[in-house]
Amino acid sequence: MVSSSPSTYPKRAVLRHVRPSDLKAAAQLAMQATHGVINIAEGVHQSVRRRLGFSNGASEEQASGLTGQIYQAVRGVTRLVGHGTDAVLGLLLPLLDDPATHPEDSPAREAVLAALNGVLGDKLVAMGNPLAQGMELRFGGARLTLGGPDALATRLGAATGPHLLLLAHGLCMNDTQWRRSGHDHGEYLAQALGCTPVYLRYNSGLHTSINGRELALLLDRLVAAWPVPLERITIVGHSMGGLLARSAVQVARDAGQRWPGLLRELVFLGTPHHGAPLERAGHGVDLLLASSPHTAPFARLGKIRSAGITDLRHGHVLDADWQGRDRFESPDDHRVPLPLPEGVACYAVAGTLVGQRGLLADRLMGDGLVSLNSALGQHEQAERRLVFARGNQFIAYRTGHLDLLSSPPVAAQLLAWLRPTAAAGA
Repeated sequence: MVSSSPSTYPKRAVLRHVRPSDLKAAAQLAMQATHGVINIAEGVHQSVRRRLGFSNGASEEQASGLTGQIYQAVRGVTRLVGHGTDAVLGLLLPLLDDPATHPEDSPAREAVLAALNGVLGDKLVAMGNPLAQGMELRFGGARLTLGGPDALATRLGAATGPHLLLLAHGLCMNDTQWRRSGHDHGEYLAQALGCTPVYLRYNSGLHTSINGRELALLLDRLVAAWPVPLERITIVGHSMGGLLARSAVQVARDAGQRWPGLLRELVFLGTPHHGAPLERAGHGVDLLLASSPHTAPFARLGKIRSAGITDLRHGHVLDADWQGRDRFESPDDHRVPLPLPEGVACYAVAGTLVGQRGLLADRLMGDGLVSLNSALGQHEQAERRLVFARGNQFIAYRTGHLDLLSSPPVAAQLLAWLRPTAAAGA
């Protein structure tokens, strides 16, 4: 019996968590972080100088003279080191690393990458950082490549059917995290309804509307390649995934794509239709820091968070909700009102940590991340209110935001809504 080298197994085990190419990505992030620290230090320096009555310097946040030259020299050295490191790694990595030999990513690595993309995803894309995640469809825990109908039929196997169930995860998460406490809504509904569960993985740090456009195109390709005639599409979105679904439907309808005509149900699990309190609180901290010349440089720390996160302040779903504005400036709600799509049965599940409804619990508590009113689409302004049909709302008591993914009452309610007889009468 021939055995592999003893060193093979530890190496493959390590590669499941960390790849050699991660060194290049980490070096790029470190250089950006160093520049950020230098900028903050110079900003504080200038604030102190102004307080003592010295000249303003090159600008409010940039020193002049010898001090300014020192800061520029430090930046220059940082760039030089960064570019040098990048060049060396660019030469060495092809010799040391072969992506074709990589084992499957560990769940821990995938979770870290999902969280990193949620916080910094837009910046990773802008930098061309290899840790930036692209959008893809997943089936059975692996990427679903869209070839022709025959290839897709082979990949889906016995799961191929006329009912497509798409599941879209939330901020800083990925498709594998639909499984929680041994339960997966996708698998549960597939067994009960005979539908085909396909999971979406995406960079949740990008603007929701940007992801919405990409999802609309991806679903258009998926429907065109589906092996059997599709009769029904159901989308279940958790948290940000629900906003992404609304965005994709609107984009696809505007473009005249085929798949919205097959969409029968949209289910929202803890979706912040009108924003999340934590992001609004984060914006408030930004404004507070910026209000004082001594703390203003530290406001940059709050501006690290991604476009995806700031979209959650009010629940942005369209380009017009954010384009042409500094996303860190105004606390006002500039959204273009977008009602629920006509002709689609829409359902909302909201979680709350308390045992019964109350004014304070509805507005502030919610599931710990999303208020009850936001998850149910309720708003003081009539034009922003999302109108769900009677019986199409469900409140899960004593249930947190992530617990919506494993709650037995939520699973039972989803099944009750999506059974063909119930869906037909919605």
